[in-house]
Amino acid sequence: MTHPTDLNQVLFDRASKVIPGGVNSPVRAFRAVGGTPRFISRAQGAYIWDANGQRYTDYIGSWGPMILGHGHPAVVEAVQKAVLEGFSYGAPTEREVELAEAILKIMPSMDMVRLVSSGTEAAMSTIRLARGATGRSKLIKFEGCYHGHADALLVKAGSGLATFGNPTSSGVPPEVVQHTVVLEYNNIEQLEEAFAIQGHEIACLMMEPICGNMNFVRASVPFVKRCRELCTQYGALLVFDEVMTGFRVALGGAQSVYAKDIPGFEPDMTVMGKVIGGGMPLAAFGAKRAVMQHLAPLGTVYQAGTLSGNPVATACGLATLAEISKPGFYDELGRKTRALISGLSQAAAAEGVAFCGDSEGGMMGFYLLPELPQTYSQVMKTEGAKFNQLFHGLLDRGVYIAPALYEAGFVSNAHTDADIAATVAAAQDVFKSLSTQ
Repeated sequence: MTHPTDLNQVLFDRASKVIPGGVNSPVRAFRAVGGTPRFISRAQGAYIWDANGQRYTDYIGSWGPMILGHGHPAVVEAVQKAVLEGFSYGAPTEREVELAEAILKIMPSMDMVRLVSSGTEAAMSTIRLARGATGRSKLIKFEGCYHGHADALLVKAGSGLATFGNPTSSGVPPEVVQHTVVLEYNNIEQLEEAFAIQGHEIACLMMEPICGNMNFVRASVPFVKRCRELCTQYGALLVFDEVMTGFRVALGGAQSVYAKDIPGFEPDMTVMGKVIGGGMPLAAFGAKRAVMQHLAPLGTVYQAGTLSGNPVATACGLATLAEISKPGFYDELGRKTRALISGLSQAAAAEGVAFCGDSEGGMMGFYLLPELPQTYSQVMKTEGAKFNQLFHGLLDRGVYIAPALYEAGFVSNAHTDADIAATVAAAQDVFKSLSTQ
């Protein structure tokens, strides 16, 4: 289906008059890669269609939630049934209890969980709870890790180890981030020095175990082990932000992956989102009972939300968790994702293009670099211009990856081996043009 007029451009022009930048989340604007953003009209399985009727194989998956693909029958049925019962009540429901029980059954590091509406809300509330539970103010985060757009988290590294971070967004006063310490990811020496200087003032250390906003960067096992040891030693709470990795890289999240290499490992607090809502606005945070009891109405740490535990969202999440809990689900999902990264690596090598990639479960990332980066500064060495050519080359061939080289990608169980083979073939075609430059 083709149109004499690019309806994506028509819609973008309309949107730009009434929505800042024409989008409701910045990365959708294609500012980093250039061109006109695609306005999606529908989705099914592994595919999305834009306003012109052009079909794309989707490796964004709504930035992670669509682990089953779009429009999975069991999920659609659950949502349709829930919609007929009511959109929202502002009162407790049995379904939110069921979802909390299902999450806790899968994630044994938590005794209790609080449902909210977004990852940003969950991360923000987790920090408040950590401060309330410990009576401390400072928090550690790592450069390149994204935990939502709460003011205290929009911070880049300061000029020295003992300094605090600097705001990365206008509208965030310096005093708001004065208690945020930003360190280099995977840097054990810097981590140890930070705790030695101010360890008894730190309420929590928050980290993405696998960073999805540096594309795909794993925390090394020794780094995670040291984070756990130092938090225990100094009485700080170790927070795993699993908004992206939770139920995506493994059924038990990234923490279950690290527990294989670190006996007895578990974080003190966990932030979740995306997959647990199945594509609906839903997120959560949880911890052991002693920490969670500091939350209102039991304790003095306030948190609330009109749409928290929304009955339609919880129906979507419960149906999604039921599907991904089936035997063999992650074995097959991981196989497909590894096949994609392996195929792309071989295609790039055949054309003499520097390339490396990595994956875990249904989450993956790749770089136009010879070796996988371990820190944000190493990620920044990727050639943006070449990535932009790769992005548009794939888009022109019906493959939709993230429109920014710093974003991870996602495979669903709706992707077929044929989809992956077609993607690799399209990429090799683009790599040919990159290799001749």
